[in-house]
Amino acid sequence: MADFLELEAQDGIRMPWNVWPGTKPEASACVIPTSAIYTPLNPNPNLPLLPYQPLRCRTCRSILNPFAIVDFQAKIWACPFCYQRNHFPPHYASITDTNLPAELFPQYTTVEYETLDPGVGAIPPVFLFLIDICVIEEELGYLKSALSQAVGLLPENSMVGLVTFGSYVNVHELGFGHMPKSYVFRGSKGATKEIVMEQLGFFVQKPKPIGGVIGGVRDGVSPQMIQRFLVPASDCEFAINTVLEELEKDLWGVPAEERAARCTGTALSVAAGLLGACVPGSSARIMAFIGGPSTEGPGAIVTKSLSEPIRSHKDLDKDSAPLYHKAVKFYEGLSKQLVNQGHVLDLFACALDQVGVAELKVAVERTGGLVVLAESFGHSVFKESLKRVFQSTDYDLGLSFNGIFEVNCSKDVKIQGIIGPCASLEKNGPLCSDLAIGQGSTSAWKMCGLDKKTSFCMLFEIVQKEIPSAIGQSMSNQFYFQFLTYYQHSSGQMRTRVTTVSRRWVAGPGSLQEFIAGFDQETAVVVMARLVSLKMETEADFDAIRWLDRSLIRLCSKFGDYQKDSPSSFSLSPRFSIFPQFIFNLRRSQFVQVFNNSPDETAYFRMVLNRENVTNSVVMIQPSLISYSFHSGPEPALLDVASIAADRILLLDSYFTVVIFHGVTVAQWRNAGYQNQEEHKIFALLLQAPRDEADTIIKERFPVPRLVICDQHGSQARFLLVKLNPSATYNSDARPPGGDIIFTDDVSFEVFMDHLQRLAVQ
Repeated sequence: MADFLELEAQDGIRMPWNVWPGTKPEASACVIPTSAIYTPLNPNPNLPLLPYQPLRCRTCRSILNPFAIVDFQAKIWACPFCYQRNHFPPHYASITDTNLPAELFPQYTTVEYETLDPGVGAIPPVFLFLIDICVIEEELGYLKSALSQAVGLLPENSMVGLVTFGSYVNVHELGFGHMPKSYVFRGSKGATKEIVMEQLGFFVQKPKPIGGVIGGVRDGVSPQMIQRFLVPASDCEFAINTVLEELEKDLWGVPAEERAARCTGTALSVAAGLLGACVPGSSARIMAFIGGPSTEGPGAIVTKSLSEPIRSHKDLDKDSAPLYHKAVKFYEGLSKQLVNQGHVLDLFACALDQVGVAELKVAVERTGGLVVLAESFGHSVFKESLKRVFQSTDYDLGLSFNGIFEVNCSKDVKIQGIIGPCASLEKNGPLCSDLAIGQGSTSAWKMCGLDKKTSFCMLFEIVQKEIPSAIGQSMSNQFYFQFLTYYQHSSGQMRTRVTTVSRRWVAGPGSLQEFIAGFDQETAVVVMARLVSLKMETEADFDAIRWLDRSLIRLCSKFGDYQKDSPSSFSLSPRFSIFPQFIFNLRRSQFVQVFNNSPDETAYFRMVLNRENVTNSVVMIQPSLISYSFHSGPEPALLDVASIAADRILLLDSYFTVVIFHGVTVAQWRNAGYQNQEEHKIFALLLQAPRDEADTIIKERFPVPRLVICDQHGSQARFLLVKLNPSATYNSDARPPGGDIIFTDDVSFEVFMDHLQRLAVQ
């Protein structure tokens, strides 16, 4: 495990299999797909930043790397991907085996190039705030307060715009400081970029071009026009705060039996059109703050009538949500527009009801946007998460823009696709597999927004070799990947990060132990979690539990050590030993069990899973549990109901929620105020220790997790109990002394393993 973490720290990449099967049938027998999870902007303090252009192979366009074979005498290098021989340019003339450029050092498998163009300055980021004013006065007050703070944290070189919406959309002219002024769009009608430009007066100085030529339209937008709506952050604080102070709840009255007329889809179209007209191809974000469901215009998810409930998972399964597919299609079109413009959609959804995250998912995910889901704009989950978008002291999100991601690989490997926050650039070619998974049929993807945690799950297909022994006869049993990330750094400079890695082919009867030694069980379960989430969304009548169980049985049957038909003889190597437990918890997780969650919550959980790195994703699948007691210091505890004790405090980290759970005796002592007495200082320290650890976890995470402090037998104890293995249930013979039971019919991990062993040895 330490080896995998070291590789991830250096190159930001982890693979389930660190040696690969040489044939397609062998790859299929390995069950877990040949894949990789890559974090392009993985923080690495030793990363060299090179102030010159990368050197490319003239045939396959891959970049010079430590795996290239170099002839120092002839000043030639051979590309490891296509074997093409390339001459070094004149500025590499002094290269020798003792005078190497950084990109040839063996330890620098990841390097970054900075494009230094004296004629091009740093590109300022643009933040367009999109505010829902259909919320109640109290919620609007919380939102205005949070936004006033956020405006003060904006980078000084950034540009800011403001759009508000209810039953109509208002584009505020911040550059007109003498008096508040806004342009109004009808919420029930869609708004194309051309309509937005015409309404905002962008054609006053130049006639509208015939045929709607986009290039002509863009040429007609002068900097003076842009500065009416997008104002430098250093100049606009007063103007924005003035608008925010005077902002009131949508004045159009709502009958008691109806929902508010909220035109979210039209507002997003207007915002996208404004940015497309003013700053196409620049680093811009639409930050949408939404407090309820869209009921008006394109993208509506429910009618205004309160007698009609908002769609549930059961409605989606039965295809009885009449507006769902229409809304998703609308937001797919919006996502294409935003991707073409290079702009990001961030979603802050704060309401007790659903707001349409499930429909908006496609637009947020394909543009690489951030997503935060909370119950209220006054909740710490929202307020702290919004601060972290702009703060760079306590927690640096490392926001970057306008990325393009490309993959190059050896000829025996093809790319099936990516599951993650990106959009296909439809660059089909010989590297692409016929089977597309996620964003497939391409070797290049657009990433309008990315940060230091953004991670992609790439799936690969092994091209069939004639015979397994061909691996041994080939020039080399190594194969290579190169990941290229072109992006705009948070400083505004354009950069190119290049990661080149090598893995080894193995084949034949003696390869089993090599596969076992190269298996990374944490990465494997994260790949399976992303895959099962994708299949549940895209395949009709897909049985997720059955698929996971059959995959696990096949894997254990191939790599387990046992005598046929003897379950008691079954054992797994330490490399595989935790994997069944991971799958058991994945089966019970919020990614697979949607019964207790709304479609919005399920979409939110899956969006965060699809963008986080392996370590964070594992915590979502199998939470960590720490025990605090008088008898010992903080120590890991089993994720089992047996870990509950009357004199113990438990700290559960399930990524989205951090739970501090007090045993019944500890809660009684606390309620009696023992911690305030001088002679019980140790008890005060015991109560404080999990709080300190929870604060540390919360400080290191985005979105900010919800903190739940509860007591044994209390109503909020459910946040802990739902994550524990139900080894003691209401059907059990006896309740453990001082412990607890879980009211469930779910099988325990012990029963699950008994079934697994019996089926794996058949």
